[in-house]
Amino acid sequence: MNRHAATLALTLAALVGGVAHAGEAQGAAKPAMEKCWGVAKAGQNDCAAGPGTTCAGTAKADYQKNAWKLVPAGTCTSIKTPHGNGSLTKAG
Repeated sequence: MNRHAATLALTLAALVGGVAHAGEAQGAAKPAMEKCWGVAKAGQNDCAAGPGTTCAGTAKADYQKNAWKLVPAGTCTSIKTPHGNGSLTKAG
């Protein structure tokens, strides 16, 4: 009886572990992302915010043209801001 219970417990543990591992593998695929300039709110940029800044989270104003944010690929130029749409290139 104990041998049967132990075998069943090991089988269940292997199945649960396999399902968890499969879920991790599926979740590992991340969507393609692209840099989108001029769409970040102040302090929410991912990087590049001009002279005097270090990088992420340093944009001083909303929608700075010299700060970018990662967005899903293919969506940047359709993002509307009060200053126009997002851009795939840095505005100088």
